[in-house]
Amino acid sequence: MATLIILGGGTAGTMAANMLRRRLDTSWSITVIDRDDHHHYQPGYLFIPFWMDPERVVKPRGAQIHDGIDVVHAEITGVRPEERAVDLADGRSLSYDWLVVATGAQPRPDLVPGMADGSLWRDRVHEFYSLEGAKALHDALESFEGGRLLVHISEMPIKCPVAPLEFAFLVEDHLRRRGIRHLVDITFVTPLDGAFTKPVAAATFGDLLEDRSIRIAPDFAVERIDNEAFTLNSYDGRALPFDLLVTVPPHTGARFLVGSELGDPMGWIPVDKHTLRAVADERVFVLGDASDIPTSKAGSVAHFATELFVENFLAAVEGKELPESFDGHANCFLESGRGKAMLLDFNYDTEPLTGRYPVPRVGPLSLLRNTRANHLGKLAFEQIYWNVLLPGYQMPVSATMSMAGKVPAGGK
Repeated sequence: MATLIILGGGTAGTMAANMLRRRLDTSWSITVIDRDDHHHYQPGYLFIPFWMDPERVVKPRGAQIHDGIDVVHAEITGVRPEERAVDLADGRSLSYDWLVVATGAQPRPDLVPGMADGSLWRDRVHEFYSLEGAKALHDALESFEGGRLLVHISEMPIKCPVAPLEFAFLVEDHLRRRGIRHLVDITFVTPLDGAFTKPVAAATFGDLLEDRSIRIAPDFAVERIDNEAFTLNSYDGRALPFDLLVTVPPHTGARFLVGSELGDPMGWIPVDKHTLRAVADERVFVLGDASDIPTSKAGSVAHFATELFVENFLAAVEGKELPESFDGHANCFLESGRGKAMLLDFNYDTEPLTGRYPVPRVGPLSLLRNTRANHLGKLAFEQIYWNVLLPGYQMPVSATMSMAGKVPAGGK
């Protein structure tokens, strides 16, 4: 029997397991390894500080994985590509013929001095990239009555790079509805030279930040958090005071990959960016946030890449040329508050464009425009995630970026 092991039962790992179970015959065993039985709808973390019930974002992992797939709950401690073996914390080693790594990205507040080890952690210093952090931030916002609020990105890459901007817009709207917006000075602090990684989107978002009277502090390379002075300090000597700091910690790949035979020093796995095949071993594919591909670490990327990966995997096991080429397609909603949102569509080579999505010239969603329909589309995605994406059903949208009906921002 041929053996496929999938490391990680998140979005990409679950999709890949379910899609491949339908395509591989019974001579194949498929095993998913993850540390627990809790599957988190991570896009929901953004809303928990404001209105979403935390219980709504977690469901049993096993219930999302189809019959005929084995599930192992254990911490992964290492991969030995030469022996084709995965080591687990309970002492077991599992052998494989083919391996898919979908272990995602991990926020690491321990990498910034004064963050996780500071006295202000979960008091005046918060994050919303974990369920625990989002719940604590909800409580902090409930009691926040005014002062200096920093929304901060430690460094790139991070999961869902639009999420910090979304939080800045949502918290501005939240404070406005509470009637205390005039008592709060909001600053968006970023290591980038603008509001976003893509220049066209950065200009659009920068204008929106200005409209909402949200300052931006660019090129900020964080050195430490001073828990005595209540300041966020950079290597170039700046010290930004805060009453509430909402930070996005640095991210790395899974810890067992850091400096391993597969991973680089930050735990990202180098891959061919079009086939997602690991550079170090052709028997290993990498999905979701775990790889080093030069596009957003976003759920949409995991979704599109996994759809194309399935055909490539089936060809690879038969020794054939890989038929599909991933173009880095990302499709990201950006909540802007006031019941509206923007939508970005881009890939490795193309900046976000204007136009309609998913049906060219029809929509109903609008690219790079702030609309009510986009907001409703983001809310609707929650049901699509649980009922279409995770089960591995094909969505009626292209996995690669379509140029139909799209024009550059400012074009005709």
